[in-house]
Amino acid sequence: MTKPLQLSCYCETGGGVQPFVRRIEDNLLRHSYILALLLLLNPAVNFARETPGVQSPAFTTVPELSAGFDLLYRQRFAEAREAFASWESRNPQEPFGQVAIAAGYLFEELSRQGVLTSDFFLNEKRFLHGIEGSPDSERMSHFRDAIARACELARERQKTNPKDGEALLALTLAAGMESDAESILQKRHLAGLKSMKKANGYAKELLAQYPDATDAYVATGIANYVIGSQSGGTRFALWFGGIHGDKKLGMEQVARTVENGRYLRPFAKIILALAARREKQDTLAQRLFRELTKQYPDNEQFASEYAKAMSVPSGD
Repeated sequence: MTKPLQLSCYCETGGGVQPFVRRIEDNLLRHSYILALLLLLNPAVNFARETPGVQSPAFTTVPELSAGFDLLYRQRFAEAREAFASWESRNPQEPFGQVAIAAGYLFEELSRQGVLTSDFFLNEKRFLHGIEGSPDSERMSHFRDAIARACELARERQKTNPKDGEALLALTLAAGMESDAESILQKRHLAGLKSMKKANGYAKELLAQYPDATDAYVATGIANYVIGSQSGGTRFALWFGGIHGDKKLGMEQVARTVENGRYLRPFAKIILALAARREKQDTLAQRLFRELTKQYPDNEQFASEYAKAMSVPSGD
């Protein structure tokens, strides 16, 4: 075994060595304090910000949030928002709480308007131009307030770290929901496309650093599918504005969330199943609606869509 270095033995050779040893020890101690301070202040090693924590909703499944989204998919919207608000009140600096609350309002309005159905998706006019009539003004006001607060919290986090994963996921989902609200519910199609482009940009930035933030793929997938579904002339005009789309790629991206999503996996299944109905991929649509019906037997909409999908002979 290697013996530890005994500096004090040199004191036998003269009285001037002991103060020298003490100076070395003092210098080492002082430098250790400086090193510790630098580690705390240096953002490159600020693990509290750079590395997602165990309660990070972007990178881990938080049970309370997961339960809230389950309520959403069971169409128990008020209860879902109560669960989200409860979590948000204990985590007020996390933008995902407000994202979830906004999702509660938007999902309820989309359901009320029959958007997440084959009747809507298979009607080309409604799919490309939006609902008939107007959305509920009070519900949309609550939705916009939650979106604004989520974006505010996300940008606050970015002041410390511009590449903060929680912030980027919140901005991705917020812009994606804004796009849905503007283009489908409010029929402000240009504004919706601009929000869609923003969502796509945030998602690409997020996924380049954190490819396991798989809920973000549903935003890029919807953007690609909707833009790719436009007429050739519209796609050509959008191309000059830097807005591109690809239906096949869009469905593949939504499928990534279907496979590995945390909170938006059932939502991605709904979107992919309805897109499959549009593309006459009936076997895929039937399988996804069967899974949704089995997971949420009290959601009559899933049962209805499964029945409709099964009434179509599988030709793929």
